[in-house]
Amino acid sequence: MTTIFEKSASPRDTGFQPVGETGILPVISNDSTSSLSRTTPTSQPGNMPGAPTGFKPVSLFLLILLLLLTLAPQLPAASPSDDYYTVTPYVLPNGLKLEASGLALLPNGKLAVSIRKGEIWILDNPTADPTDPKAVGYRQFATGLHEPLGMFWHEKEQALYTAQRAELTRLRDTNNDGIADEYLTAASGWGVSGNYHEYAYGPAMDRDGNLWITLNTSMGAGVKMPGFRETEKPWRGWAMRLTPDGKFEPMAAGLRSPAGVGTNAEGDVFCTDQQGNWMPTNPLFHLRKGAYFGHADAIPDMARPGSPVKDPSPVPQGITVAEAAKTVPGYALPAIWFPYVKAGQSPTGLTCNTTNGKFGPFDNQLFVAEFVLSGVMRVYLEKVDGEYQGACFNFVSNLQSAGLSLAYLPDGSMVVGESNRGWNSQGIRSFGLERIQWTGKTPFEIQKMEAQPTGFKLTFTQPVDEKIAADPATYAMTSYTYLFHQKYGSDEIDTQPVKITKAQVSEDAFTVHLTCQGLREGYVQELNLPNLRSQSNLPLRRPAAYYTLNKIPK
Repeated sequence: MTTIFEKSASPRDTGFQPVGETGILPVISNDSTSSLSRTTPTSQPGNMPGAPTGFKPVSLFLLILLLLLTLAPQLPAASPSDDYYTVTPYVLPNGLKLEASGLALLPNGKLAVSIRKGEIWILDNPTADPTDPKAVGYRQFATGLHEPLGMFWHEKEQALYTAQRAELTRLRDTNNDGIADEYLTAASGWGVSGNYHEYAYGPAMDRDGNLWITLNTSMGAGVKMPGFRETEKPWRGWAMRLTPDGKFEPMAAGLRSPAGVGTNAEGDVFCTDQQGNWMPTNPLFHLRKGAYFGHADAIPDMARPGSPVKDPSPVPQGITVAEAAKTVPGYALPAIWFPYVKAGQSPTGLTCNTTNGKFGPFDNQLFVAEFVLSGVMRVYLEKVDGEYQGACFNFVSNLQSAGLSLAYLPDGSMVVGESNRGWNSQGIRSFGLERIQWTGKTPFEIQKMEAQPTGFKLTFTQPVDEKIAADPATYAMTSYTYLFHQKYGSDEIDTQPVKITKAQVSEDAFTVHLTCQGLREGYVQELNLPNLRSQSNLPLRRPAAYYTLNKIPK
């Protein structure tokens, strides 16, 4: 099934991918200097972006009109910066199309950036002024890769790892000239047919030194090029693990388009996934051995030697995900459901804030890039009965392009890697990098939302106005769940109000205990607080929270 550290052919021919499934027109800009009006997507990708969508033939009149619109002066875009977090785009060197698909912080503070077209670049001084390319310093490190989607710096091995379509690759600069001269196959053995959905993501390292990658499902037949022969495509829709001693093994099944993989502060591994068939909305999964996350395309591989996941067939449909968790063998609910559009449309890369206060009051929380709506979300996780669950919040919106990857720099600022090739996204560019910096001013936010036996404990970043916070009418809560079925996505179903009967404010006014009636396990509890104020009369920066309540604490 696997070949460990064999010589890998390099450079590789990246080829060109066929048209995407959604038919959404891409942003016309394809360089770092052009600017277009912000666009609103008509649908979400449902899986990671592939190649540019083809244009249908149009009349000469429409072509001329399009050209005039492209050349016309553009309206300024809404700024994502505010009093608390500034967002600054990196100005790229001329001709560098930095479709940033993976980010990895290197020793001495350098930043490695993988590009979807098959290159890796190094930013020598990523904390320098982003608008000065010479100060930042861009240089090519590797080339000839096949759509790398993710990166990890292995400190012990002094090597970069990246997941290509057909292998996990280890790269090193053995002669210290600043260019990779060693490309080694660290792991391979999953199926690749030529289907453009067959992405591989990662890796991320867990607390025990294992490297995890996630594999997209194929979503259809392979590309029938000359000489095409149907082959097996094992392990599509699975999470795989490479152990420190070189064993490559399947770990969890039932993923659809697991577009980002990363770890929390404890070293547990998580991945995002995309709404689509078998995925009612976008989830955040806790990856662990033997888990089944619901996508049935992974079931045939459960019969293969080495599979730790048992076949759940026959799989029922038309029940809720809460019911599926009780009746489908091995089915594991996500730690987080991201309610569709309310909390993004297509979550991708993720990172944990371990900056020790350099990025504001959200230490050890996860941040998740958002593709279609071009932003970043925030996730607070806790364990209840040994399993993760928690709340998600919107964090930053109106970025210049689709968020695809995230990383922190030594000064605590966050870099967002961007590329919207193949699917549309909000924004004025097709690719790039942006740097998010905390200004030092604390925003008024819900810092944590923790489940309690009788309701929730809310912790705020600033003391609340005690009179407003003590009024149960300040809080509006509903609960809903989703359908477990093969159809594409699900509406929010079985929506019911949750009654807030009591709101008890702590002496320091930083926490509020809500007593709730009508909480339901397996449901999202949506909380809205539009009228809450801080003691300094600030409104909440983000007045909504979405808590995935898989278990009510005893």
